[in-house]
Amino acid sequence: MNFLQVLIESFRSMAANRLRTALTMLGIVIGIASVVLLLAIGDSMQRFIGKELQQLGTNMLYVFPGGDRTSAQRARAGAVPSLSIHDAAALNELPSLTGAAPALQGGFKLSAGNESLNSQVHGVTPAMFKIRNWKLDQGNLFSEADVRASSRMVVIGQKVADQFFYKADPLGQYIRIENVAFQVIGVLAGEGKQIDGSDIAELVLVPITAASANLIKMPFPQNVHYIAAQGRPDMSLKEAEEDVKETLRARHRIRLDSPDDFKVQNMASFAETANTISAGVALLLGLIGAISLLVGGIGIMNIMLVSVTERTREIGIRMAIGARPGAVLLQFLAESVVICVAGGLLGVAIAMAGAAAITATGKFEVYLTFQGVLVACGFASAVGVFFGFYPARRASRLLPVDCLRYE
Repeated sequence: MNFLQVLIESFRSMAANRLRTALTMLGIVIGIASVVLLLAIGDSMQRFIGKELQQLGTNMLYVFPGGDRTSAQRARAGAVPSLSIHDAAALNELPSLTGAAPALQGGFKLSAGNESLNSQVHGVTPAMFKIRNWKLDQGNLFSEADVRASSRMVVIGQKVADQFFYKADPLGQYIRIENVAFQVIGVLAGEGKQIDGSDIAELVLVPITAASANLIKMPFPQNVHYIAAQGRPDMSLKEAEEDVKETLRARHRIRLDSPDDFKVQNMASFAETANTISAGVALLLGLIGAISLLVGGIGIMNIMLVSVTERTREIGIRMAIGARPGAVLLQFLAESVVICVAGGLLGVAIAMAGAAAITATGKFEVYLTFQGVLVACGFASAVGVFFGFYPARRASRLLPVDCLRYE
């Protein structure tokens, strides 16, 4: 028989036992739907993490006070675990960095009119906007002159603007931060998570000197909570990290045999770790789906063995009138593959519906790629060949005389 005749015979065999074929196909449908949907979720999760990390900036270094020294060690050394504005100025001169900016932060009560909320307030310099890639939707940023003058002005995120000045122009309005009035001069554009878990749309930014003078009291006036630094795109971030450590150790007069009194967080390393974890989770999800597909394949083998037993006389008649063993093997193998491919296509359709349903919730977008669908269909065919080969081979090796005598 030619290939078309083989397919026609396969569909006739499936139609002769519709219920059994449907139940057998159900295992493949569930398996393929699971594989496609779980792989799509894993891939979408990796994209989501990559997007969030890109928002945070993968070429960023964050320096925090503290380190591996214990408080007793620091006391004996007469050192205070701190970073200063002068440390940031020194880092700003490093050729491996495009810039470094100090920052203060603290939680405060904000109010305007009858509205109030508790929020994190960040004291920053103008350089921070460039380093963190914060863009303005309206208004202006504060300048270096404003920082030197400790001007009480504030740049806020869109959600904060909507909370306090809904359908009104926020520029020129005043927000009270712990009963200290700050004038709104700008509104940030966009939204997205930051390294500390906050949202760009929820940021409240004031000049670092105004924060130090009016809101956040530090042990020393020049102390800061952290320093954000951006590595040059043409240089290794690991090199920049080593330069930062060397500079701060020299400035803090740390001996060679003593640990750092600061911590440097490399966002590239963080991104690499996050991507490794997400890739592992995606692989695990795929394996979970593959297990259900394996169960469906075992069901295919079982049903095909039953089919061979039921059609023993038919096999004997075909061989008696000239059918070769290879033709019998191809016939049963084709039936197995047709069941798997049909189940695979139905499983892909269910996976597409599931992805659309998850995306419709608005909480998480699931992308179903053409490559993923193609792999799923190929996998379904492979399952049909793998689990259908043994029953087909068994049918092809039967002797005609034994088949014709089979009751």
